Amino acid sequence: MTDEQITVQNPPGRYEVTVDGEVAGFTQYTDRDHQRIFFHTEIDERFSGRGLASKLISAALASTREAGQRIVPICPFVAAYLKRHDDFADIADPVTPAALAAVSA
Repeated sequence: MTDEQITVQNPPGRYEVTVDGEVAGFTQYTDRDHQRIFFHTEIDERFSGRGLASKLISAALASTREAGQRIVPICPFVAAYLKRHDDFADIADPVTPAALAAVSA
């Protein structure tokens, strides 16, 4: 049995998923006003195929909701997750030039 945990690392503005104490992947974000802008998600190849990315994104989006923020899915994985799971549609905002600029800053 493996021990999977999802934690917020702030800074550097990311959620991590660990397996048996080892970082297996992360999703990065930046906060701007009332939005949490997700711009990159990565899972180590050694941990692929376990559904960790979906668990990670689900927890990150739930945490974003709890914080009273909205989601901006620049990251393709987060965008795809939102298309498959409409339970976060009420707090999702479109990607705008301002959001892209916030990530570049």
